[in-house]
Amino acid sequence: MKPASIVALVSGALFAAGLTLSGMTRPEKVLGFLSVTGRWDPSLALVMGGAIAVMAPFVYWTRRRARPLFAATLHEPSATSVDGRLLFGSALFGVGWGLVGYCPGPALSALVTGSIPALAFVAAMLAGLWLVDRLAPATA
Repeated sequence: MKPASIVALVSGALFAAGLTLSGMTRPEKVLGFLSVTGRWDPSLALVMGGAIAVMAPFVYWTRRRARPLFAATLHEPSATSVDGRLLFGSALFGVGWGLVGYCPGPALSALVTGSIPALAFVAAMLAGLWLVDRLAPATA
């Protein structure tokens, strides 16, 4: 196994463990954060703040390097403009998150629990990705 694959596997496992330990794989936790008129649960903001605090120094360090440790180049998004496709996708993401309490990372992490709602969400997400890939022209 290549070093980059090992780093990706370990990073993904740590991310999944963090999501699970913080309760973010439970939709009711996320929906509690989004419920500004009910019993608001601010813990998601603390989890996001903690993640940003841990990641920010690594992003800073990575951008100052001439090249990544395990690749020839740093793969960053080339699109920098806000367009209709980005706005529509962001709105769709937000609506889906607000309706069911899952976003892709926590849903994938919740699959190991055998959760039927997580399985349904991931299946719908994969179908949507497939559909967009087939119907929407890619933009550069």
